[in-house]
Amino acid sequence: MRIVGGKYRGKKLWTPEGKEVRPTSERAREAIFNILYSKLGGDYSNLNLLDIFCGTGAFGFEALSRGFAHITFADIDTVPVNKNAKLFVAEKERFDIIKTDATHLSRARRKYDMVFMDAPYAKGLTEQALEQLLLQGWLNEKAICVVELRNDERFLLPETLELLDERVYGLARVLFLRKC
Repeated sequence: MRIVGGKYRGKKLWTPEGKEVRPTSERAREAIFNILYSKLGGDYSNLNLLDIFCGTGAFGFEALSRGFAHITFADIDTVPVNKNAKLFVAEKERFDIIKTDATHLSRARRKYDMVFMDAPYAKGLTEQALEQLLLQGWLNEKAICVVELRNDERFLLPETLELLDERVYGLARVLFLRKC
């Protein structure tokens, strides 16, 4: 697995063996950033991203490479993302890592312009985490939420979010949501 665009294009990321962590594919990450580019333009320099259920942090490090101002990685198991963080020591001021359960968040210390969420498939964690992000004040007005689900997974859209776009990449379905 590698970074597909931006300053660190081609940089290899550490990927664990086994199926406990399922990083978003390079193809899907490239497509997601192309869609974001068409919706937001190419200047991400003022945007804060929350990569929740981050696993290896592949999406967040891709965002870092493409110029996002700050990335926060959040997961209940931070070992995989910490391994990849060691590959970006020159950027350590632009990201932080939080060990947390996304379904039981505390009040936000920072608000985010964008969230990428790739919860374990078919466990109902996506809706719970979105509810917590909204309830605990983690999202700026008009924040974009990019949510990856299994392509056949049922998803109930919270009333405070609107669906902007939806795409399928193999087993993954990606929703682009905006806070209303």
